[in-house]
Amino acid sequence: MTSGFGLGLRTQHYNDFLAEPQPVEWLEVISDNYMVDGGKPLAMLDKIRANYPMVMHGVSMSIGSINGLDKEYLRKLKTLERRVEPMWVSDHLCWSGVHGRNLHDLLPLPYTQEALQIVKRNVEQAQEVLQRPLVLENVSSYVEYESSEMTEWEFLTEVCQATGCRLLLDINNIYVSSFNHDFSPSSFIEGVPVESVTQFHLAGHLNKGDHLIDTHDHPVCDDVWDLYRQALLHFGYVPTMIERDDNIPPLPELIAELDMARAIADDVLNEKKVAL
Repeated sequence: MTSGFGLGLRTQHYNDFLAEPQPVEWLEVISDNYMVDGGKPLAMLDKIRANYPMVMHGVSMSIGSINGLDKEYLRKLKTLERRVEPMWVSDHLCWSGVHGRNLHDLLPLPYTQEALQIVKRNVEQAQEVLQRPLVLENVSSYVEYESSEMTEWEFLTEVCQATGCRLLLDINNIYVSSFNHDFSPSSFIEGVPVESVTQFHLAGHLNKGDHLIDTHDHPVCDDVWDLYRQALLHFGYVPTMIERDDNIPPLPELIAELDMARAIADDVLNEKKVAL
C-alpha cells in the first residue's frame, strides 16, 4: 500500500500535472472515462501516469445487480487495468441499472441475506476477472429499505469476510447517510474491520436543512473533518484523497485542502503515538 495523499484526476487539471510536478503522491481516475479503444483521454492518461502512481475508481459495475455483472464491462475494465497498472481497483456497494440500462446513479441496496449472497457472487466474479481484491466504497443514501436485516457496516463486514474484498471508506458519505438516517457515524467507523480498509475519500456536500445531498461540489466541512479525525484514531494511517466532481476549483485550491488532510493526519497520528 502506498503512503501519502492523492487527488482525483479531472480534465481541468491535465495541463497542471503535465507542466510540472505537483505535491500529490498518487491520482485516482474514474475508470469509466477511460474504458475506450483510443483517443485523447487515454493519451493524456498515459502521459500523466508516467509520473504519478494511480488507482482506478469505477461508477458503473453495479455490484448489487441480481443478474450478475456485465461481462463486456469487466472485459473493458480488465483491459484498462492492464494499461494503468493501478495500485487498486474500486467501485461502489450499490446497484446502478436494470435490464441493461445504466441509470447513472449509485442506488443503495437492501441489507438482507438475499442481497448479501448476490453481492458476494458478483464480487467473486469481478475478482476472478481482475485477479486482485476488489475495493468497495460505501455510498451516501437518502432512503432506507424496510426489508433490511442488518446495518450497512454489518453488511460490508460480511462481504469482506466472505470474499476477501477491501473497503474504500468515504468519510463524507458516512456523515451524509448518518444525518439522513439518524444513526451514529462513529458506529459505522467502529463497525467495519480495520484490516480491510484500503482508502479514505473526503468530499463536500449540500446541506438542505432536513437532509444532506452528496454533491462533491463544496469543500470538506468541519463536521466531516472531525469524523476524519475519528477515523484516523480508529484505523491509523490510511491513504486519503479529496474528491471534487463539480464546481472544480484551480488545482492549488484542492492541494491546499489536501494539505489540511495531511496536517490533521499528522496531528492525530502523532497524538496517538504519544498516547501509546
